[in-house]
Amino acid sequence: MQETWVKTNRRALACATVVPLLIALVGAWLAFATRESTAIWWRALSLAILVAAMALAAAIVAQFRQPRIAFENGQVLFFLRSGPLIAVPVAIVEAFFLGQGPLMLPGSAGRKEETVNLVARLSQRATEWNEREVKPGFGRWHEGYITIRGTWCERLDGELIRRLNRRLREVSEELATVTNGKKE
Repeated sequence: MQETWVKTNRRALACATVVPLLIALVGAWLAFATRESTAIWWRALSLAILVAAMALAAAIVAQFRQPRIAFENGQVLFFLRSGPLIAVPVAIVEAFFLGQGPLMLPGSAGRKEETVNLVARLSQRATEWNEREVKPGFGRWHEGYITIRGTWCERLDGELIRRLNRRLREVSEELATVTNGKKE
């Protein structure tokens, strides 16, 4: 069973649902509050707007359940792209710490605003994990460091980092015990 380590920023997702829901309301009003004599194509267009906006809002709401980082079956799971998650063996993840980087929100280009980031350091020996393609708005995966933009995570602070590193150590030790127990 998947264990959530870092949640997504639910406040940002809630704000992102406002526009599609408003568009859906307009589509519903146009479809159902118009007269019977209104052209059928107008009603069909209004219903298409309603359906598309509701689908977009549902896709955003579905992301409420998706964590940013999770753990399952000896793998640390990173949800940093639209496609499939990236599963890294726990033995390769060395530590988590706080960093700082550009905000990277739409419309913030050219401004010097920054956000707190979560950084995961991977083992230097595991060069096959040095680079991965991730959504730039979510973070960056470069030279064995995974930077996750704090804008898209739950609140990042020292307590979260302590909890992450404690849990990383616990699951690493459990995995080592199980692995050593099988070898004997």
